Amino acid sequence: MIFFSSALELELNNNIIMNNLIIDAARDKIFLTFIVSSNIYTCSYENSKINFENLILLINEFLKNNKSSLDDVGAIYVNRGPGSFAGIRNSLSIIKALFLTKEIDYYCFSFEDFKESGTNKYADVPQLCEKYKIKKNLINPIYLS
Repeated sequence: MIFFSSALELELNNNIIMNNLIIDAARDKIFLTFIVSSNIYTCSYENSKINFENLILLINEFLKNNKSSLDDVGAIYVNRGPGSFAGIRNSLSIIKALFLTKEIDYYCFSFEDFKESGTNKYADVPQLCEKYKIKKNLINPIYLS
């Protein structure tokens, strides 16, 4: 028996399987998570102006420490808030630049989007974005006043 999937279903399923980078600079710390198959690598940094300005360097260092590079990233998931204006602004600027230069698609999520699921684990973000139909390459930040 042969099952046919729509192009969208195939694309969404491939995003879950591929290497996913999750960036969260909206909270008290900057969190990076890299999902490679069933392996999950994480790190956190102080939420400071210096780290915001060096965010791309931190990302590159994080990937290098995990024997990867931006060329290995299939999709980026970035927390759009609510949270720090500077953190959200810088992380969104970086993912837009990576989209333009490396053609890495991105998804802007908020844990508020996933309230019904009852989870806020970074490892669940790709599946939750698929479940809640978070649109690819769409930015809609939520800043704290």
